[in-house]
Amino acid sequence: MAVQEDILNVIKQYKTIIIHRHKHPDPDAIGSQMGLAEILKASFPDKEVYCVGKQYPGFDWLGKVDEVEDKKYEDALVLVLDTANQPRIDDDRYSKGKMLIKIDHHPNDDAFGDIQWVEPESSSTSELIFDFFNHFSQELKLTDNGARLLYAGIVGDTGRFMYPSTSSHTLEVAAALTTYGFSASDVNKKEDEIDLPLARLSAYVYENLNILDSGAAYLVLSNEVLKPFNLGDDSTSAIVPLPGKIKDVLTWAIFVQQKDGTYRIRLRSKGPAINELAKNYGGGGHPLASGAVAADEDTIKKFIKDLDSLVTQYKK
Repeated sequence: MAVQEDILNVIKQYKTIIIHRHKHPDPDAIGSQMGLAEILKASFPDKEVYCVGKQYPGFDWLGKVDEVEDKKYEDALVLVLDTANQPRIDDDRYSKGKMLIKIDHHPNDDAFGDIQWVEPESSSTSELIFDFFNHFSQELKLTDNGARLLYAGIVGDTGRFMYPSTSSHTLEVAAALTTYGFSASDVNKKEDEIDLPLARLSAYVYENLNILDSGAAYLVLSNEVLKPFNLGDDSTSAIVPLPGKIKDVLTWAIFVQQKDGTYRIRLRSKGPAINELAKNYGGGGHPLASGAVAADEDTIKKFIKDLDSLVTQYKK
């Protein structure tokens, strides 16, 4: 692909490369970010390659981000991975570099960057990064740890290969990655494990989930509700898939209150496209997996009504 060639040519021109991903990261955001960094460090040992963003203890097993001074951006190439729109980019210095490249698998509603490589049909950005490596395998090197990171990203964004975005190509990529020197079983177990506070929150989810007649479901996790569980800012992401295991649930929204009192909406679906609804509430994403925001309880009530209506129309 011409765009892949353009990206590699630009990478070759820069000594300093800084890689960003989205806020509140998941395994794909971190896996693609740090996986690409591994490829570039191994392939171009004379270059300075950095990964930036907030470090979450729950993802320490994937790797640690770098502390990068502002002046490093002056002559740097910046890549933003797995991030649909600019407000979601972690670390707002992404625009301070000499050139900006976007690599993503979300719908390209915010077409930022000097070069954009966006493939919404791909299962994950980690899959795209492997494709990039594989396309130039005569020039690029993939380390065992890089393969582990990309595999972790694919496992995370496919829901252990359960989501519709999992294609035959996705499975081929995963199979190729498992030929490297890491334990796929260890990665799978790590992504599936939860600690005791999260187990208790999972029980709360099933006990308190509201399921409407349409098949839409929702749960509001206020700061007051979350406080006894003593969970970090990144921990609630693990409970998002749980409502989908219930047969009667077709779409679901989990409202997680933030420190400023607003709510982050984690939205998922087994059928109805939900990304347009998410856009109406300051978010976006995939047709079956999106995010949005709600300013207050009144907004939550309106969102639930709109979600109920969306599912009702879908079933007709």
